[in-house]
Amino acid sequence: MVTLQDVARAAGVSIATASWAINNNKNVRIPESTMRKVRKVAADLGYRQNAMARSLARGRSDLIGFISDGVATSPFAGQVIQGAQDEAWRNGKILLIVDTHGDPDIERRACAFMLERQVEGIVYSSWVHHEVRPPEDLARVNSILVNCFDRLGRFPAVVPDEVQGGRTATEMLTNAGHRRIAFVNATEQSPASQGRLEGYQEALAAAGLQYDPDMVMTCTVDQEGGYGIMSQVMQTGATAVFCHNDRTAMGLFDALRERGMHVPDDISVVGFDNQKLISAHLHPALSTVGLPQYELGVLGIRTLLQREDVGEKGEGGSADAAGEHGPYSPIRVACPSVPRDSIRILAAS
Repeated sequence: MVTLQDVARAAGVSIATASWAINNNKNVRIPESTMRKVRKVAADLGYRQNAMARSLARGRSDLIGFISDGVATSPFAGQVIQGAQDEAWRNGKILLIVDTHGDPDIERRACAFMLERQVEGIVYSSWVHHEVRPPEDLARVNSILVNCFDRLGRFPAVVPDEVQGGRTATEMLTNAGHRRIAFVNATEQSPASQGRLEGYQEALAAAGLQYDPDMVMTCTVDQEGGYGIMSQVMQTGATAVFCHNDRTAMGLFDALRERGMHVPDDISVVGFDNQKLISAHLHPALSTVGLPQYELGVLGIRTLLQREDVGEKGEGGSADAAGEHGPYSPIRVACPSVPRDSIRILAAS
């Protein structure tokens, strides 16, 4: 194997000069001709630099930790990792990914493992948008939360804009002329259920419509829940319904079909999440609002690297967790509309 000493000998320079030239050390003045010569010799000899030595020389590892509680195994949230990986690669970084399945002990061990390998930062991500309690060691390094947040705002966080998403879903119906719009929400309280309800209310107000609590009902947000809520939806006299997610809408489709009703001729339906295995393959295809999963991953890495560049440093040289730069307010990413064929146009707004 070709060593740095071999490169230095062939180039006729010292080992230190060869190292500085290969690492492009900005703090040492080396003639441009010498740098070109050393690099050409290294390329001709097939020299490959030791990654650990390069990290020590440059003061950074080019490694970013990614700790998740199920993102890696979720068929829908995997786009978060894809976005993070693409953005990391564009910046010359590589992800170390650990899926903890929500086990706090694995989280702590994963964090310690990554710190030992001098990662430049850690992304802590959840497959569902909710409040989390990250391991304390996360504060020792530049870190960011993705699709989750901590209540005290100790860490910067990137999350979907649930309020905007709920508003967009409802506006798809008000813009089509609908005035009696039911909302099937989740029984369980969460940032998604609360935010989407708030967005629904905002869109009604913007359209000059009065909010009626009787038009809002809850169920388990899955196919069974959507199927079971159909009769309650029909009792409201709604011409359109906004479902908390696509799985709920799929169950509603099934129940309506059994009753001999047709979407969108008899009732219009909008979902949320844009789970393409569902929304694009229902008949008719479901109009919905997408979760910006890929964008969450991209922005998580981008924000992490920007914090490193501007030097928001805390204990031990890590990016400050809250400290003088916090508490942090979440960065909210817009949820895009995905219009398909499940909305009947009554009148243009």
